[in-house]
Amino acid sequence: MDGLITDSGRPTEQGEPAAGDSAASTLSGSDLVLQYSSSGDPIIGGESVAAEPGAVTALVGPNGSGKSTLLKGLANRLAPEDGSVLLGDDEVQSMETKALARKLGLLSQESTSPSSITVEDLVYHGRYPHRGFFESISDADHEAVERAIELADCGLLREREVGSLSGGQKQLAWIAMVLAQETDVLLLDEPTTFLDLHHHLTVLEIVERLREESDSTVVVVLHDIEQAARLADHVIVLGDGEIRDRGDPADVVTESLLEEVFRIDADVELTERGPRIDPLCARNDDADSDHDDETSRRNDGMEAE
Repeated sequence: MDGLITDSGRPTEQGEPAAGDSAASTLSGSDLVLQYSSSGDPIIGGESVAAEPGAVTALVGPNGSGKSTLLKGLANRLAPEDGSVLLGDDEVQSMETKALARKLGLLSQESTSPSSITVEDLVYHGRYPHRGFFESISDADHEAVERAIELADCGLLREREVGSLSGGQKQLAWIAMVLAQETDVLLLDEPTTFLDLHHHLTVLEIVERLREESDSTVVVVLHDIEQAARLADHVIVLGDGEIRDRGDPADVVTESLLEEVFRIDADVELTERGPRIDPLCARNDDADSDHDDETSRRNDGMEAE
């Protein structure tokens, strides 16, 4: 194949320099306004975020709150109407595709590949940003692929065709491909959605190992706020396209936040592993609940585009 397979189906450009760029460890968005061409109002309206270098930052919020939209904006998959995204000192929209892929990896919900490709070949596609057009696979490529396959725990799958895998196995294969890019910044969009408990926990363990064994900066969208609070060093809570709170999970995940943003009554207990949430009931006393539900459905549809 001629380039790195992406979730949009476009190969990366060839001919850029293959190596030598030092990976940036900071990713920040300033005054971001993000919307889709078919949406009337912005999904994200002028928010600023920063991913802590070498740490795990979790984006959480109700359905339709703008989590995936914000991640797409940070990954240069959705151009901002206003504001900017910086990777180190570089604005991501000004970076060549291959140069950006050497510094930032994205696991999207929309990743696709030919079903006949083997897992090992898929993982090798993660090395294309590091190679020139005429360069063959190097020892460094082999080593990076082996590390990625080991970390993603898919060694037994390497000869399997992607089309023959279960949903959880495919997710591990895609994670291995992104890990093989060896970027300093990694963005994961709901990596545990629709996975069984075994694969769910495996993915979370991969993120924990990245934090413990490397200096990777990880931004992850998670649906489960309790798991996000236990996994992340920093939590950003979104609601209706606005950042409602951010900071240490122990400070952010409170009963009042769950009531105001997630519209549930719950007991929150701080433990050594992080906040433990005991949901009690859904709140239906918001006078604007019908409007909120309509907004959520609209934003969910936009984020799926």
